[in-house]
Amino acid sequence: MDRDDEEDRMSAERHLRAVPDARPDAAGSESGAATAPGPAPDLTDLLERTARGDGGAYEQLYNAVAASVFGLALRIVRDRGMAEDVSQEALVEVWHRAARFDREAGTARSWILTIAHRRAVDRVRSEQSHTTRMRTHGVREETAPAEQDLVVDVMYREWEATRVKAGLSALTARQREALDLTYFKGYTHREAAQALDIPLGTAKARIRDGLIKLRDAMGVER
Repeated sequence: MDRDDEEDRMSAERHLRAVPDARPDAAGSESGAATAPGPAPDLTDLLERTARGDGGAYEQLYNAVAASVFGLALRIVRDRGMAEDVSQEALVEVWHRAARFDREAGTARSWILTIAHRRAVDRVRSEQSHTTRMRTHGVREETAPAEQDLVVDVMYREWEATRVKAGLSALTARQREALDLTYFKGYTHREAAQALDIPLGTAKARIRDGLIKLRDAMGVER
């Protein structure tokens, strides 16, 4: 048994000593009548038989340790529903890992409770991590939408500018000049005509033809 296993076993046993035995046969029958205690099951034998695939032995083992496993889990996780889940997971793990039990390294009960202890501690850590993530996520959510909108706007403008530049390259030099004055520099049609020293009708035609070609180049539906 390595150091981590030994520490887990000792911690599990410390928790177990603080948990009252919840097995039904320890408190009498459901009707309250005292029953004569039967011989304690040999957990080591049951566990080794379970390792060989003996379902009956596993059922006996389950019944013998389920209350102790649940009591240990409940003391650690402090939630009955969660403790039931942890207990079930631990006892399923016992079934799958029974072949790894070594009677020379400790008792069957200690080995089983070590598994339950690890499961319970892992669940507590998982719940704490989940709570921390949710709190962090909640703080970020207060500012995330605005930040995301800003990123989207910037990306859209960059994408649109790229499309416009690609479309402008399809125009003639005169069409680009006319559109540059009216749509990028804010000139009116008349001011553009005066700046280009061309008739107003000619300026309008260049702008109209340039817009049509730009629209087609950018793939804008009519």
